[in-house]
Amino acid sequence: MKKNAFIYCRVSTTKDTQESSLERQEEELMKFAFQQSYKVDGVFTDQHSGYEMDRDGLLEMLNSIKTEKVEAVFIQDETRLGRGHARIALLHVMKKYDVKVYTLSDQGPIALNDMDDMVLEILAIVEEYQRKIHNAKIKRGMKRAVDNGYKPEKNLKGKGNPDGRERLDLPIDQIVSLKTNGLTFSEIAVTLQGFGYQASKATVHRRFKEYERLMED
Repeated sequence: MKKNAFIYCRVSTTKDTQESSLERQEEELMKFAFQQSYKVDGVFTDQHSGYEMDRDGLLEMLNSIKTEKVEAVFIQDETRLGRGHARIALLHVMKKYDVKVYTLSDQGPIALNDMDDMVLEILAIVEEYQRKIHNAKIKRGMKRAVDNGYKPEKNLKGKGNPDGRERLDLPIDQIVSLKTNGLTFSEIAVTLQGFGYQASKATVHRRFKEYERLMED
């Protein structure tokens, strides 16, 4: 049974002459994926600079990677995925979700140099320890709140929310990281929406303020 894969094609400009390049990339990658025993479940395209992360096709693909079971992404060469810091960031995301990256230029899995491997390993370690530190701080803050009389069973539902809907499950560590990197609450909400979260500016702002209060305790 063939494994599932996505195809990602990108050109740098919106000129009409680049349309044929996108079509050629897709055709070649379809054949390549078949040769590697993969079934293509989605094709995503962009006409945008590789240095930017704000690409419709890319964000849609990342959202699909998060919500669907996919084993690999096929690209023409490593620069199609991204350039500069964007390239490393995207390779990190692929590794995080255990998605293999195949390039036509390498005729197989992407060939990373020693520096790339080292940076990706460091990013994985740092992210894991950041997650542990954040979780430890949040756990400590919640314990202190409960010790001081906070009743979570009475406060987690309905407060400021008349219809009693459940709180949205948002990644507070990512909200904090994006805010630390200078993004506005509106930009953070849009970013999270790109990854499949139903996040509004008001909700992101409220969660961040809750986090700050916990950290102050």
